Amino acid sequence: MSYRLGTMGALALLLGASALQGHLRAPANRVTILYDAFGKPSKMKKDWGYSALIEHGGKRILFDTGNNPTIFAQNVRAAGVDLKKLDYVVISHRHLDHTAGLSYLLSVNPAVTIYAPKEPFGAFGSKLPSRFYRKQDSLPEEMRYYDGHPEDTLAFGTTWPNGKFVTVDSAREVTPGVHLISLVSDVTGTRELRELSLAIETSQGLVVVVGCSHPGIERIVAAATGIDPRVHMVFGGFHLPAASDQAIDSIAVSLHDTYKVDQIAPGHCTGEPAFYRFRKVWKDRYVYAGVGTSIGLP
Repeated sequence: MSYRLGTMGALALLLGASALQGHLRAPANRVTILYDAFGKPSKMKKDWGYSALIEHGGKRILFDTGNNPTIFAQNVRAAGVDLKKLDYVVISHRHLDHTAGLSYLLSVNPAVTIYAPKEPFGAFGSKLPSRFYRKQDSLPEEMRYYDGHPEDTLAFGTTWPNGKFVTVDSAREVTPGVHLISLVSDVTGTRELRELSLAIETSQGLVVVVGCSHPGIERIVAAATGIDPRVHMVFGGFHLPAASDQAIDSIAVSLHDTYKVDQIAPGHCTGEPAFYRFRKVWKDRYVYAGVGTSIGLP
């Protein structure tokens, strides 16, 4: 009897140790779509905008915050995501369908570091040397900016004054294996808009996450190949909602044949015709990424 009890006790200890190892194991590498206007039936609400949680290599990165803080909060809760447990946040660009949820995020986690595009007089705060304007010394003091004695550097406001923003205007490696790509749009309607994209190194190549691809999805992927020529998967909005079939097909050929993008998980502003035509090109390598979907990463 004592032998059986001893054996059972040892087994219990082994099982407990195994369970503890499982509990302590790093979370799965995955991308969870928290905000988009399409998706399968769930407790998450559909709305125009984009947000995704990236979990990889033990890091938890929030990418964009959607179009409406109330809906963002609802979807975050429905997905069981704890916004207090983020390593940092990346905001792709200043448009409100990617930034409106910042007010809710900052109410939950005001100390989190937020990487955002650096732009003169930008929504995320900026600084400029006071020499950006010409001086006219012959004017009387009351007609001169700052009475003629400005600080050397002038700081400008932000829509979210409590945010811990780090503004970015060039490519950088934020943490080992996690890169920010910084490009400026030259497209009519968004010219001079700076946009950040995320590129994560994996064993099978880069996972690229884009917000709206205003600078052009091909330019973003081309920049990513400067980090690693292997592009495993691309997530997010490709900004093709009104593009012609011919334009969509040209981009598909470029991504599939020129840049050898292995899998594609388009969302947000990619557009329904592009969803349809990309799925025909990538076939079983097309990854559905509607709101509420969680996609595994290498």
